[in-house]
Amino acid sequence: MTDNLRIIKTSALGEQEKIQLFDLWNTEYPEQLSYQDQSELDTYLLKLGPTTHFLLQNDIGIIMGWAFSFVRDNQKWFAIILSEKVQRKGFGKKLLDLLKQSEALLYGWVIDHSKDKKRNGNPYLSPLSFYKKCDFVALEEERLELDTISAVKIKWIATDTIA
Repeated sequence: MTDNLRIIKTSALGEQEKIQLFDLWNTEYPEQLSYQDQSELDTYLLKLGPTTHFLLQNDIGIIMGWAFSFVRDNQKWFAIILSEKVQRKGFGKKLLDLLKQSEALLYGWVIDHSKDKKRNGNPYLSPLSFYKKCDFVALEEERLELDTISAVKIKWIATDTIA
């Protein structure tokens, strides 16, 4: 399942890619963050403005992971979604490393608890420890508290960046 995976960088998503990303989002994120239809995800992505996407695909074009970056409030932000089938195999780190290559600073929101459930009823496990292993710092005083999500802001600074 994890053999012959490749990462493709793109700034535009095709219709088939959007359909697969909709399914990946709704399968792997907590149920309350899921979209009811494709147009909702399309609207979300349009609101982000220009994005850079990294698609982790198998040899028949099935998307197993997705990382993307965008600018919000003059800061570079990112998100990553990995299929449960490829988690804990180094692909999340590979996607993060690609995001970091052209950035000095990255921000994200991360669910920092395991109270949420995925659509299939399985628990959504917080990826915060993964991000900490990848040199991100949790900004505990900056939280996103909405009806649909409770998350902490994380930050990564390139080590060769002068503070």
